[in-house]
Amino acid sequence: MTYDITALRALFPALSTGTAHFDGPGGTQTPRPVIEAITRALSNPLSNRGQVTAGERNADTIVTGAREAMADLLGAHPSGIVFGRSATQLTYDLARTLATTWAPGDEVVVTRLDHDANIRPWTQAAERVGATVRWADFDPATGELTLDHLRAALSARTRLVAVTAASNLIGTRPAIPEMARLAHEVGALFHVDGVHYTAHALVDLGQLGADFFVCSPYKFLGPHHGVLAARPELLETLRPDKLLPSSDAVPERFELGTLPYELLAGTSAAVDVLAGLDTGATGSRRERLTASLAALHRHEEVLRTLIDQGLAALDGITVHSNAAERTPTVLLTFDEAFGAHGTQDASRFLAERHVHAPSGSFYAIEASRHLGLGDSGGLRIGLAPYTDTEDVDRLLTGLELFLKRM
Repeated sequence: MTYDITALRALFPALSTGTAHFDGPGGTQTPRPVIEAITRALSNPLSNRGQVTAGERNADTIVTGAREAMADLLGAHPSGIVFGRSATQLTYDLARTLATTWAPGDEVVVTRLDHDANIRPWTQAAERVGATVRWADFDPATGELTLDHLRAALSARTRLVAVTAASNLIGTRPAIPEMARLAHEVGALFHVDGVHYTAHALVDLGQLGADFFVCSPYKFLGPHHGVLAARPELLETLRPDKLLPSSDAVPERFELGTLPYELLAGTSAAVDVLAGLDTGATGSRRERLTASLAALHRHEEVLRTLIDQGLAALDGITVHSNAAERTPTVLLTFDEAFGAHGTQDASRFLAERHVHAPSGSFYAIEASRHLGLGDSGGLRIGLAPYTDTEDVDRLLTGLELFLKRM
């Protein structure tokens, strides 16, 4: 079990600029194997999928390979993997499709912890058909979204529950399998936003109890697009809007227009990079992913501990990431003495020293407001597989210098 951070960092051309990246929750840097896979896809003959010409076969091979790669990553079936422009787009499309089965009096449950992409598509779809939206709050002091929070929002009329597997703002990881059971007990479908979660933990669709699970490859070393995973038999029951001549097969009936083949090629390569994080792992790709993501967790826990300890030693900082179970993601704000724009000033100060830690609410607007931070949010520190101890040292030194200057 070996996590070779030096060898891993050598795969990322962007790291040669010398910037320490703590913006992983917003999107990771791209490793060379992903860049090369995209280049190969665009350099070789490429056409609409088929089996007659080389271009057709190349396109078909890329799509099939990407479905298999994402199925391995998510513990799903390849026929249940749907590709789209983004996780947001896929969630909007799914919400519109499911809403055709809702009626006035039906209820949809969303949470204050979520990114707006797992809130607004559901609330807007519910409003259009006269369904009721119910909210599950979280404890702003601890950052915890508990079973009791969710249970209080459920009823016999609940048709869908949408919950994040990990908050992109404060890192909180709710008890998703237990929440899935609560949703299913009242007969509701359970939709999980896994965009932030997938970058830090091994996903098993069945174990999580998710009926639908969305993620974004660019959060875990891949290119920019979205992925939805579900059981193929569940997808068979849904009738999304589509063009008349387009395929009615699952999962193709959910994919609008020609797929971005080059991005799918890059996604397969990204999954393979993730499977190689533990350089001693063997076996199937799923087995190697299991070992590698466990190694990543150990690596990130060491760095997260260093960050937590370093922040605790600095005066004038409030940390809002306090859940017992969370990703290596920290949201912080500064005391009032630093002014209303303290986190933005800190982000710019760090950027001048080639440390990228952005400030904002990062589309988790309900969570930011519930924390009492309004729409401004805070300074977010997020780890990625290529983060090392030197990066952490530079971050903490930069924050210390900022506090002293102020």
